[in-house]
Amino acid sequence: MAENILEMRSITKTFPGVKALEDVELRVAKGEIHAICGENGAGKSTLMKVLSGVYPFGTYEGDIVYQGDVARFHSIKDSEHAGVVIIHQELALVPQLTVAENIFLGNERKNSLGLIDWNTANTQAVELMRQVGLDENPTTMVSQLGVGKQQLIEIAKALSKDVSLLILDEPTAALNDSDSQHLLDLMKRLRDEQGITSIMISHKLNEIEYVADTTTIIRDGQTIETLDMSEPESTQDRIIRGMVGRELENRYPPKTGRSIGEELFRVEDWTVHHPTQPGRLVIEDASFDVKAGEVVGIAGLMGAGRTEMAMSVFGRTYGRHATGKVFKNGQEIHTRSVAECIQNGIAYATEDRKRYGLNLIDDIRHNISSAGIKKLTKNGWIDTNEELKVAQEYRVAMNIKTPSVLQKAGNLSGGNQQKVVLSKWMYTDADIVILDEPTRGIDVGAKYEIYTIINKLAAEGKGVIIISSELPELLGTCDRIFTLAFGRVTGQLGIDDATPEALMKLMTQERTAKPATASAGEGK
Repeated sequence: MAENILEMRSITKTFPGVKALEDVELRVAKGEIHAICGENGAGKSTLMKVLSGVYPFGTYEGDIVYQGDVARFHSIKDSEHAGVVIIHQELALVPQLTVAENIFLGNERKNSLGLIDWNTANTQAVELMRQVGLDENPTTMVSQLGVGKQQLIEIAKALSKDVSLLILDEPTAALNDSDSQHLLDLMKRLRDEQGITSIMISHKLNEIEYVADTTTIIRDGQTIETLDMSEPESTQDRIIRGMVGRELENRYPPKTGRSIGEELFRVEDWTVHHPTQPGRLVIEDASFDVKAGEVVGIAGLMGAGRTEMAMSVFGRTYGRHATGKVFKNGQEIHTRSVAECIQNGIAYATEDRKRYGLNLIDDIRHNISSAGIKKLTKNGWIDTNEELKVAQEYRVAMNIKTPSVLQKAGNLSGGNQQKVVLSKWMYTDADIVILDEPTRGIDVGAKYEIYTIINKLAAEGKGVIIISSELPELLGTCDRIFTLAFGRVTGQLGIDDATPEALMKLMTQERTAKPATASAGEGK
């Protein structure tokens, strides 16, 4: 039996008004990849912050036994000195610094005079990048690299600190399939070749099944069970049952109560130029539509232009020199600003809820009312009592897990933050709702709730447009799917004709090819 590198015994962590962790037990064997699963708000990230010293010794109850000794980490610096390194979901790199500068930030390579030895730093950075499968110039600015490479730089930075226990919080949440696979294989290689133990928090159960040796499930701040992933019964369904406390017979709710009507919204010949590179087309002659009561998907590989197209339609919030026409109920409308879009009944829930979707330092109440504030305003004054009442109603209706709508949005879990974003746009009573990666970074239970909300919107006769990197999600929720490749709409498939293979063929269609004509399988 493998020796444990880590034991967390009876860990309890309390915040004002809520007990985030209660008597949590975690045992991690040396040299294994240990996954931690749980719904949003279950306490996964809190547990890892306790372990890494973000929440220092004395702010929690229980013991951390690391490498056989009781650990008392008062800061991240203490845990890193012991070989415990955490990589958060939001990467902590400085875009304006080079790769080498980021790798050794706070851990600089100095010469005998106490000055930074750039030759040594750059040479060691090259070697560390080689270990993680990167071939970049160490003097390259991090801002010039994609998010997949930035994630690898974070791991190279961890390796520079002689890491023994690597903690990765949702490491593939923002990565495409290729970058995700590379990262998972790297974790295996670090385990097999260097004996590095990893703890991975993830909602992607297929990735856990692929990479994890052991999985611990946490629910409502308590340890439910730990599974040996080599056992036949350790399946995705078993993990889901432990996470949500019940069976999820179908990960997508049935499309009941939906009746598709006439065309509600149409974009014609939409063309958008890059915001900083004159002459570069990001979207070219794109056209798509959605009917009343219909859920339409937009599928495309990373870089296809899905988000850019949505943002440029929604108030010209991306790009320059956008041309084309937008129609609602057959009449041309203008979408030159966010205010015009809201006035015309269009809502857009961004893929980046922390940066664009929410004011994280403000409370839930103000976030929910922000897009529809005119409904609460009379004679220039906001009815604060009504605002509070509206927020409370959405808290209950959307099952937002919080003791009060006066809590800051930044204190919520990812799934509950997403529900606040959806509440904000639902309060505007929009007829067309564009959802960009609506379930990114949230657990299967919260995903099911959001899919239910999407069905509810469609049943009310709204037109819903979903942009998603997950083909199963589009296939499970949509009535019709458009494909985008190299900034052009390459085709559409009704859900009866849509398969992963058919969609992928259209998603990889070359720019020089003519766009595919609409499939006969139009949405029902």
